[in-house]
Amino acid sequence: MAEPEFTATRVRIGRWLRPLTNAGQVLIRDGRLLLLTSYGSEIDSAPVHLVRAAKPWFATRDRALATVNGTRYHLTLSDRDPAPGESGPPSANRFLDAIRTAGGQTARN
Repeated sequence: MAEPEFTATRVRIGRWLRPLTNAGQVLIRDGRLLLLTSYGSEIDSAPVHLVRAAKPWFATRDRALATVNGTRYHLTLSDRDPAPGESGPPSANRFLDAIRTAGGQTARN
């Protein structure tokens, strides 16, 4: 299996006001975005070119929105990138850059 192009762990993933997981994973691998629970079960996935991601104007720096298969997910990532050797989720800006680089759509809300 190919190495992921983007990996974020300990990500809070929710839909509307309902949290789906507090320690999920977001992966971009082989041109697909995968949203996973903390146990590795798939919440949703889609080819990156069909994913729309944005940073909401009303939220803090660590939040992003991703529309996958017509469903809008709220992602809460870290507000800073981890230092070398330190584990933890990357920032929302890095997530948006990874979506853009992989061919997805990004917008600024």
